[in-house]
Amino acid sequence: MKSQKILNDPVYGFITIPSELIFSIIDHPYFQRLRRIKQLGLTDFVYPGALHTRFHHAIGAMHLMSITLDNLRNKGTEITDQEYEAALIAILLHDVGHGPFSHALEYSLLQGIPHEELSLLIIQLLNEEFGGKLDLTLRIFKNQYERRFFHQLVSSQLDIDRLDYLQRDCFFTGVSEGTIGADRIIKMMDVKNDQVVIEEKGIYSIENFLSARRLMYWQVYLHKTTVSAEKMLIKLIQRARHLRQAGTQFTLTDEFDYFLDNSPGMQDFRTDSNLLRLFLELDDLDIWGAVKLWKNHPDYVLRNISQMFLSRNLFKISLVNEAFSAEQIQDLKEKTIAKLEIPAGDIDYFFSYGAVSNYGYLAKDSINILTKKGQVIDVAKAADLPNIKVMSKIVEKYYVCKAKSLNLNY
Repeated sequence: MKSQKILNDPVYGFITIPSELIFSIIDHPYFQRLRRIKQLGLTDFVYPGALHTRFHHAIGAMHLMSITLDNLRNKGTEITDQEYEAALIAILLHDVGHGPFSHALEYSLLQGIPHEELSLLIIQLLNEEFGGKLDLTLRIFKNQYERRFFHQLVSSQLDIDRLDYLQRDCFFTGVSEGTIGADRIIKMMDVKNDQVVIEEKGIYSIENFLSARRLMYWQVYLHKTTVSAEKMLIKLIQRARHLRQAGTQFTLTDEFDYFLDNSPGMQDFRTDSNLLRLFLELDDLDIWGAVKLWKNHPDYVLRNISQMFLSRNLFKISLVNEAFSAEQIQDLKEKTIAKLEIPAGDIDYFFSYGAVSNYGYLAKDSINILTKKGQVIDVAKAADLPNIKVMSKIVEKYYVCKAKSLNLNY
């Protein structure tokens, strides 16, 4: 292995890269691309310290997975070296399919293609390049490996992904309410009947974990200013796509230009590995470079949103508990059209509405508690924890966001 086999992480300290294969994957351009995709997209518009990347998160998740597997081994769960390495690679690559600005552009630039599906295709592509050495990783990732608890550690309501991103996002945003006892949760983990369980004495750590996650969603991930910024970016990409497909030529990277001019579906990605490789050239810098160029574009929609974006002149947003009626939305649109002095046909670029939802716990994907008597029961039934029952309810809030003013030099 190359000499650079230890990384210094601001959250966990020194992280050791445990194998030559894992080092080679980290060194691969597909993974290095994650350095250029911020973990929290546009959240630094609210919390200036939220500048960490998907690369940071993936490395941290791999570290926590190694601690978890070591703990399970110490408790008597047999884990082979091959399984150990495969599980580490699975969590290392779980987010490799994220596009620019992570979730913000998942439903505009890529037309609703989930990053998990792209991550799977990328792992398959890497498996070909590494001569089948990721076969077991793929089985774990797809939940096709007979030892199901490995997949639970990669993807579930109490997976390693969540343990890292909550700690990491809390650290970089400075939102102390998101603090969780990840070390204790990992220490309390065990395997019973091929599923991950938490020892009964760790039940209050789980309650804190679920509560912290719910609070982080309202205070960070679904913060109204972040929602406004993301809607602006989506509107910007929609306008650029409309112009590009109508024949407008832009000075862009080839990759960004392709995805503006084309709308490939998931099946296209499955059948065309070159398309996937083209996607793997995209990152946040493609978008930011375009925004800087568009701030002087003749199209007033593109120009205004780009200028507002760069100066953080964000859409004004209202977030409420009751849904807006159709009449209220129409009235707000008409007032916005009059205030901005724009054609009615362009209002949807400067006006957005919808809903955001949040939950703490979904019983259908249960977190299981191992009682002192050896029983395995759902955490919501394991003790008198009314907070968990309350957190099982999905809460929706409704928003309207609109531009405050425009530069109308057509």
